[in-house]
Amino acid sequence: MINPLLEIAEVSVGQHYYWKLGNFELHGQVLITTWVVIAILLALSLLGNSNLKPTPDGLQNFTEYITEYIRDLAKTQIGEEDYVKWVPFIGTLFLFIFVSNWSGALLPYHIIEIPNGELAAPTNDINTTVALALLTSISYFYAGISKKGLGYFKRYISPAAFLLPINVLEDFTKPVSLSFRLFGNILADELVVGVLVSLVPLIVPIPIMLLGVFTSAVQALVFATLAGAYIGEAVEDHH
Repeated sequence: MINPLLEIAEVSVGQHYYWKLGNFELHGQVLITTWVVIAILLALSLLGNSNLKPTPDGLQNFTEYITEYIRDLAKTQIGEEDYVKWVPFIGTLFLFIFVSNWSGALLPYHIIEIPNGELAAPTNDINTTVALALLTSISYFYAGISKKGLGYFKRYISPAAFLLPINVLEDFTKPVSLSFRLFGNILADELVVGVLVSLVPLIVPIPIMLLGVFTSAVQALVFATLAGAYIGEAVEDHH
């Protein structure tokens, strides 16, 4: 009984494998797993679209289904007038987060030994989720300003000027909630699985792992949906 407890005590949060670049330190394990995710996405897109057919089948059918799903998501959240230009951004967010989350749940990273820390999903690192959230914030500011010009900032005093502090605070809390929701859910899932595997290596962790696969997909959908909703809010006309 003592050994499993000692293994649980060794489950750590925030240990990273760093690469030295002059005076800077880079999170090596995040870059490695991010490159794995990008390679998977590139391979699927190239294989699915390298030999397009009028009647899609196989992998082309799958990639076209994903594209249509993302188009419908963007159209629902942003609106029919403006959604087309934002399909690539929403789609990139959704696919990167989806594959990143599933890579942590499905790929056996733990069998690969590195000098310090361990390999895990890119979204298991707060730096990745904050970067994605900041990109989302920049995108909806850009969407609003590009469509309305400086008139976009009227929203801060709408419907009344005394709401200015609340509306400004809302824009600061959006990236915080986006990043911590995604990071917290993925990290919690991996920690729970790690603890259960230490306690009961067989059978018991499997339902939690399957639940983690499901929640990983849901988190990708939630992030992409909220990003689309924020962009839609920025470009909508207020009367």
